[in-house]
Amino acid sequence: MNSQSGSHGAPARPAPMTDMTDAPQRPAVVLLSGGLDSYTAAAVARADGYSLFALTVRYGQVHACELEAARRVARALDVARHLEIEVDLAAFGGSALTGAGAVEQDRPPERPGIPSTYVPARNTVLLSLALAWAEALGAADLVIGVNALDYSGYPDCRPVYLEAFERLARLATKAGVEGARFRVHAPLVDWTKARIIARGASLGLDYGLTHSCYVPAPDGRPCGRCDSCQLRARGFAEAGLTDPLSV
Repeated sequence: MNSQSGSHGAPARPAPMTDMTDAPQRPAVVLLSGGLDSYTAAAVARADGYSLFALTVRYGQVHACELEAARRVARALDVARHLEIEVDLAAFGGSALTGAGAVEQDRPPERPGIPSTYVPARNTVLLSLALAWAEALGAADLVIGVNALDYSGYPDCRPVYLEAFERLARLATKAGVEGARFRVHAPLVDWTKARIIARGASLGLDYGLTHSCYVPAPDGRPCGRCDSCQLRARGFAEAGLTDPLSV
């Protein structure tokens, strides 16, 4: 079907996607933001035999180009279904991505501290929504494109967090209480950005469909100066590839 808009006890770490090859066409709910990482994580899941149910959340992010990129990516992946839902985290404030304060630019992404682009509890909210849809679908697999190396210090991108969410999924759902083994698949969690990009290139992904910038121009062009742009540029350079958005 074309896209449309509209744990059990914790393992040692989030399960690698290579564990999924023995489950052809099992459904998986993938969080799809329109960014490079979520696109790659979804493509790895698809390559490993999963049928993708993509979830994009309008959480109050300032720039609509992120949502448009998610629609492009969903079409390119030929997902079984693409849902867009709205949960207005901007109402709480607390993040430059939702309009509260400025996005830092021209600073090393590896600097200490959590940056202004952190959205309070965002991955917990998003994974909870994905979990709800997965339970309704009878699915037990969630896919998220978080990365614990090139992640700008976000606390909800770490393996320990993902392991804890799997425990929550077992305790907080009817399916979990009845024995379902929910798993949060984070195939990119310990990959460098260069490795992520190289893997995507090997899968034939068109990264020109994606959007990464935190401070894009009105026409969507990346600023080249925010954390996300710096990490993306470094990744393409280290992978020896040209970013189609920089051409």
